[in-house]
Amino acid sequence: MEYNIAEYKNLLNEIKTQISVSKYNALKSVNREMIILYYNIGKMILSNIEWGNKFIDKLAKDLKSDFPGVKGFSVRNLKYMRKFAEEYTDFEFVQQVVAQIPWGHNIILMDKVENIEYRKWYIHKAIENGWSRNILAHQIETNLYSRQAVSEKLNNFSELLPSIQSDLANETMKDPYVFDFISIKEEIKEAELEKQLINKITKFLLELGSGFAFIGNQYHLEVGDEDFYIDLLFYHTKLKCYVVIELKTGKFKPEYAGKLNFYLSVVDDKLKSKEDSPSIGMILCREKNRFIAEYSLKDMTKPIGISEYKLSKYIPKEYKDKLPKIEELEKEIADIIEEAE
Repeated sequence: MEYNIAEYKNLLNEIKTQISVSKYNALKSVNREMIILYYNIGKMILSNIEWGNKFIDKLAKDLKSDFPGVKGFSVRNLKYMRKFAEEYTDFEFVQQVVAQIPWGHNIILMDKVENIEYRKWYIHKAIENGWSRNILAHQIETNLYSRQAVSEKLNNFSELLPSIQSDLANETMKDPYVFDFISIKEEIKEAELEKQLINKITKFLLELGSGFAFIGNQYHLEVGDEDFYIDLLFYHTKLKCYVVIELKTGKFKPEYAGKLNFYLSVVDDKLKSKEDSPSIGMILCREKNRFIAEYSLKDMTKPIGISEYKLSKYIPKEYKDKLPKIEELEKEIADIIEEAE
């Protein structure tokens, strides 16, 4: 009997999925064993710390000689192992949590985050979001902990959302957001322009955080035979709701909240399903007066958050001269949202 092509494809896809999952689990297991090995080596080096750095030099040389095909035993890496064991005194935490991220991630954290509690927060976020090494470094350099974990956020979520969704929505917010889009100066073809736009949206999503699914920019709404356009529309897979974002290149104005409240009412009526939670609005502006923003949200009927965004403050100094000026970056954001005022 000949096999059914459709059934065969389903079978093939199931097998490929199983292989991928198995390979991923194997890599996780190997990484975990390596992290624990490095930790134990670090503890042994620590217990003989009085021997000094020359002891580490000799150890690196002997290990390379005895294990010629094995990498990871350089003088530099052995010193990181010592530091690793010195700074993480709780082996259970290393075994259950730290061992879930690669060694390269751990080196970045040891180099860039001195406070252990902050470092633990970044570890959990890296695991939760599957950050690569470069993304982890970027999040640390843009001070994500201060912007997301401890910043005093401005919203009315607790008054208008159920407590579980309110807490998650508040945790999702940052203040300020940091955008560093690269301006396109030369003439480009339509296909390249679309590619660049997608690339910018990808960067935008990275800064927004995990869970945001892009629906569209300048999303069209028709109300009473009139046309309205949402700057950016997303669906949040964890909050299970639509998220309407208005990007303003200047200072916050009270009328922005009223307009966003209107958009949220339309989205809830026309797009939201029975299974969805109430839609959430975000106003991202260059600057805000906290008192004006608080009064603007006081009697709103829809959940809205207001955050500032920064463009060049967190860009490394060595790159600042190579990047476009602040005015060009402002225009870049304006080009993306094509505001229909």
